[in-house]
Amino acid sequence: MNTYSYQLHEMAYLALAPARAASDMARLWFNNPINPLAHTQVGRNVAASAELFERLTRRYGKPIFGLTSTKVDGRTVPVRDEVVWQRTFCKLLHFERDWEGADEPRQPKLLIVAPMSGHYATLLRGTVDAFLPHYDVYITDWADARMVPRAFGTFDLDDYIDYVVEMCRLLSATQDGLPLHTIAVCQPAVPLISAVALMDHRADPDVPASMTLMGGPIDTRRSPTAVNLLAQERGSDWFRGNCIHPVPYPYPGVGRDVYPGFLQLSGFMAMNFDRHVNAHIEMFNHLMEGDGDSAEKHRDFYDEYLAVMDLTAEFYLQTVDTVFVEHRLPDGTMMHRNERIDLAAIRRTALMTVEGEKDDISGLGQTFAAQELCLNIPAKRKLHHQQNVGHYGVFNGSRYRQEIAPRIRAFHAAVAPI
Repeated sequence: MNTYSYQLHEMAYLALAPARAASDMARLWFNNPINPLAHTQVGRNVAASAELFERLTRRYGKPIFGLTSTKVDGRTVPVRDEVVWQRTFCKLLHFERDWEGADEPRQPKLLIVAPMSGHYATLLRGTVDAFLPHYDVYITDWADARMVPRAFGTFDLDDYIDYVVEMCRLLSATQDGLPLHTIAVCQPAVPLISAVALMDHRADPDVPASMTLMGGPIDTRRSPTAVNLLAQERGSDWFRGNCIHPVPYPYPGVGRDVYPGFLQLSGFMAMNFDRHVNAHIEMFNHLMEGDGDSAEKHRDFYDEYLAVMDLTAEFYLQTVDTVFVEHRLPDGTMMHRNERIDLAAIRRTALMTVEGEKDDISGLGQTFAAQELCLNIPAKRKLHHQQNVGHYGVFNGSRYRQEIAPRIRAFHAAVAPI
């Protein structure tokens, strides 16, 4: 473990603060209509360069969902998000719809388990928005490990599974008769299917009606991507020695061992470096041409994409070992504390899997493996869908809204009609 890398990262960020302030002032001045240079090629060049420098060196804070309304049967309904359950490392957000005196329609509940893999749950804003007209929606909001004091304890993959079980019990159909459907996007496919297997094995009455796994690493030996191959080649000891760093002062979690979000982000961006470079060149050109709408789309995307959080070291390393190096879930050797995860135990929960043909994070077949491992779910309660999209397109974008989300809704209606 490198003790000083995180501190050096913070020092570099602070050292650039004066340059960021100067570039921001330059941007404002050369965008100001009272400045004659703002209307020249030179002025636009300076303003665009200053904005790009400031954006590339700033720290992006946690975004907000900002979903204030939705349409249900043609009627606009106000929406607000509120915390309805909380533990040290997670809050459960409920998108409460205000029916303003009208009778609330009977709609199923939907628990979206967001990834704990560096980005915030707001990365799934589009996922939530597509389901709001049709479900009573909840989503996990994971804590940034650098903001959690060491005195609050640790958090690992076993704790993650326990949290999912607790949330399923909180929202279960036994509470109000309305079915609970669950969706896991990418990384949480493993803890969600594990939680369901444990609940079904224990004959838990609160087991959800269905689970939908989207682009998840159930068996990373199938169509391995660059991410999978790196884990397999380096092994967990390499990650322990190179990716784990203590949180520096003055964060509340000072001294806690974490996998820093900036390292995770660096890895993701390196995989598609040319694409990100071209995107920033295009933004510069949009600013030079005065194309504000296109530039704003770039800002919106990267404001979300560049906002990252730290993961606890114990969760990250246990996940690397279990999922990417030793493949314990598909091999049937994964343990939750002292209990084996047996996917054949799942009988009552319906299963849908969704994969992207161009997914460079979870390759084709990795999520579909769940269909074969869940031997005792009846065939009529299983469905697989493959879409010609990349990893992000599995849960966001036009094809997600027009093709994937409607298929998920139809599947839910077929396996658990109200």
